[in-house]
Amino acid sequence: MGKLYLVPTPIGNLEDITLRAIKVLKEVDVVLAEDTRTSGKLLKHYEINTPLQSHHMHNEHRQVDGLVQKMKEGTTYALISDAGTPAISDPGFLLTRACVENNVEVECLPGATAFVPALVNSGLPNDRFVFEGFLPLKKGRQTRLLELAEETRTMVFYESPHKLIKTLTHFAEYFGEDRPVSVSRELTKLYEETVRGTVTEVLEHFKNKPPKGEFVIVVGGKK
Repeated sequence: MGKLYLVPTPIGNLEDITLRAIKVLKEVDVVLAEDTRTSGKLLKHYEINTPLQSHHMHNEHRQVDGLVQKMKEGTTYALISDAGTPAISDPGFLLTRACVENNVEVECLPGATAFVPALVNSGLPNDRFVFEGFLPLKKGRQTRLLELAEETRTMVFYESPHKLIKTLTHFAEYFGEDRPVSVSRELTKLYEETVRGTVTEVLEHFKNKPPKGEFVIVVGGKK
């Protein structure tokens, strides 16, 4: 019987990978990668010569059954995403669920995930929080925002640069202009930045400084 390893990869700084992750990536039979070009650079950096296979949101449905069958026959896979921990707003859940249902062993290594440093350095309560990932683009967005307006726990979101202003504007509208928020961008990278304040203050900052990079938004819960 083979096995599936879920292996977190750096979210920016290539040094943010564990010794165990490097060992696993070298020892498995195949590495399943969201984008083989992106992951190829990481593997080359650490002199990992394991074969790469593309596994992303557009083909994972077609691949799951075949991959599970190969694991039953003895193949060992490592699943990685472009950055961070697989299945956290990235592919991974479908394959993990299929392995569990078919009694194929799954092991997830600890490692980089963007929302953890953003939450911890936000200065907002982190003893209880909810991770929302990306909000719905259109259908269901208003409904979700109305529900979250009553959430008392700290909330964590992912957002792309071209939608950041829109999302912060919606937060001001649904959560209130004075709701505390912390926005982190380019975590672990050269131009890492965290902006804290009210929704209005942070929105004004990014209106004057066009957003670039990948963003994590941390919002205080309703008091």
